[in-house]
Amino acid sequence: MSTKKHKRLFAILMSCSMSMLMSGVLTALNTGLSEGFLLRWLGAFGVSIYVAFPLSLFGAPRLHALTLRLLSRPCPASA
Repeated sequence: MSTKKHKRLFAILMSCSMSMLMSGVLTALNTGLSEGFLLRWLGAFGVSIYVAFPLSLFGAPRLHALTLRLLSRPCPASA
């Protein structure tokens, strides 16, 4: 599998799993597990995936580069 396909598939899987988990937890906390929870959860997931997928696709490489830069710096001496 090409690197480009791998990155796209990873972004899809990561954004779907994070969006599903976070929207489910926050929907449950905000509205409870009462009647209609599943529809509210799916509605919240539908909105969150439009934010999470582009962030995962375009933000992940930048965050990966930032992580590498931060870890390549020497740690400050403990006082």
